[in-house]
Amino acid sequence: MESLLNFLLEHLSGLNANLTLFIVSMVPLIELRGGIIASALLGVPIVRGWIICILGNMVPIPFILLFIDKIFFVMKKWGPTAKLVDKLEKRALSKSDKIQQYEFWGLMCFVGIPLPGTGAWTGALIASLLRIKLKKAVPAIVCGILLASVIMLIVSYGGAYIIGI
Repeated sequence: MESLLNFLLEHLSGLNANLTLFIVSMVPLIELRGGIIASALLGVPIVRGWIICILGNMVPIPFILLFIDKIFFVMKKWGPTAKLVDKLEKRALSKSDKIQQYEFWGLMCFVGIPLPGTGAWTGALIASLLRIKLKKAVPAIVCGILLASVIMLIVSYGGAYIIGI
């Protein structure tokens, strides 16, 4: 994630910091976690960076929830992408036990605890694959994003304050 984040920051360096954070927060694997780290590195004020990263991370979620089944269906018909879709589905579903058991709370915690392989993208993919209703999935993912953002703010900005940066 660190090398991908550095790559994006380097290639987006000509853009406004706010737009850079928004784009970084939309990218899978990096998402909000990387966006908030980038926000601290770019010296963006904490509240502005927090809001921009949350909004950027939320943008892809409705599209994943509403359209990923159709996109995967088409991709499975085309040889080169069929294996990729199978791999993505298997990986997402391998993390779905607790989400299936606890639905809202499981999905919220999955999205909200910033560990590798978790986040809004994967949470939305799992919710879609498990056919969790939108009225449960969207609030759970949004709450998870908010939880992850608070954790990452403490880690990214709190750490800087503690060591006096």
